[in-house]
Amino acid sequence: MNRRRAALFSTISGLWLASAAPAVSAGTPAEERLPNIVVIFTDDQGYADVGVFGAKGFRTPNLDRLAREGRRFTNFHVAQAVCSASRAALLTGCYSNRIGIHGALGPGSRVGISASEMTLAEVVKQRGYSTAIFGKWHLGDLPPFLPTRHGFDEYFGLPFSNDMWPYHPTAKSFPPLPLVEGEKIVGYNPDQRNLTTWYTERAVRFIERNRDRPFFLYVPHNMPHVPLYVSGKFRGKSERGLYGDVIMEIDWSVGRIMDALERSGIAESTLMIYASDNGPWLSYGDHGGSAFPLREGKGTSWEGGVRSPCIMRWPGRIPAGTICSEPAMTIDILPTVAKLVGAELPEHRIDGRDIWPLISGEPGAKSPQEAYFIYYQRGALEAVISGRWKLYFPHTYRTLAGRRGGTGGIPVAYESARVGLELYDLESDISETKDLARLHPEVVERLERLAEGAREDLGDALTKRRGSGLREPGRVEQRS
Repeated sequence: MNRRRAALFSTISGLWLASAAPAVSAGTPAEERLPNIVVIFTDDQGYADVGVFGAKGFRTPNLDRLAREGRRFTNFHVAQAVCSASRAALLTGCYSNRIGIHGALGPGSRVGISASEMTLAEVVKQRGYSTAIFGKWHLGDLPPFLPTRHGFDEYFGLPFSNDMWPYHPTAKSFPPLPLVEGEKIVGYNPDQRNLTTWYTERAVRFIERNRDRPFFLYVPHNMPHVPLYVSGKFRGKSERGLYGDVIMEIDWSVGRIMDALERSGIAESTLMIYASDNGPWLSYGDHGGSAFPLREGKGTSWEGGVRSPCIMRWPGRIPAGTICSEPAMTIDILPTVAKLVGAELPEHRIDGRDIWPLISGEPGAKSPQEAYFIYYQRGALEAVISGRWKLYFPHTYRTLAGRRGGTGGIPVAYESARVGLELYDLESDISETKDLARLHPEVVERLERLAEGAREDLGDALTKRRGSGLREPGRVEQRS
């Protein structure tokens, strides 16, 4: 390892202290109980990598059951098609560029989530919730950015992507991969075959300990982000190879969590949300997923990059076996949960809206958002979605251009392509094959006006605009 990086990492490790979960008020009677919230967020799982969304080569019986008992969202988006930015949006209810989080933060990053932002964990803390995260954090690995400083009582997992370590085939100078509990590094370069099992076991124990009080459980799996690892329980079990094995183990994890809720007698008091942070990493081929029938994948603003396979369940509150095709986004989860539990929203501006009418299947419910804005890179407004329409602004993007991805965990190179001012009807053309901009100039004009409003507020690197509503991320000064 580079000596300077090693010294920095040693200093960081010395700063981290073991944390203890703060005391929380006793639980309320069952008839008055606030709902538990469970969010399971996978990493790089494609839109078609769940049975009910069209998976091939492996089965996902527990996720399929979750859909039968809940509601499937076929038009659900993440704010950006990349790790840290996507997680920032989910946990703060804000477009990630509003709060200064871009791309995928590297190890030892001096930038992370600001203490002035309110996370989903801090929202429910107002109502006495117990909170935990078991899995990938990726909003900053230095002490001020860790989950325990942002509303989580418990934390166990990796602070960034599981490929950010020196033994990954394409890595060059990353430090050892730390496994963190609370704020203490408890090991380096863990056996990643056990990650999904470890996270699941922690989640189950957390549920059992907190069955008599409201809780928020966040399980952001590292898998199926490359490099892929699976325990012996599922190795070789799928027809899809290692990738399918990994998804089958994630499905097993979902089943274990569902079983724990039922054994504890709290399934009917729990809102479960399952989604992926972005689309599949297509350059990895057989070690990546599928976004079929969507176009492109991770790292692009095409639907294959930002449309997520989402399922929600709350027995008796969410209609079982139903589908919602209205547009929604991860930024909408925080304000929805805040309203459900009776918590105050942050005083600063957020971008999400309450989508409970969509989740609960209210007849005739429509998206409360006039538009969703798709940003990428360092604040580039690449697309806007409004109802059935999606307008792209001229930009370059990465693509395989029809070529196959890599094999055995070794990626192939992307090439660059360019999209112009193009309009797609996502209802009739989910694969985004027919540019309708010339046929619907009035729609283009309306969406451009909406985009101008976003540029004024959130900025746009493509047009070199700085928005008036941007906030600074958290920062740690460089030590001399």
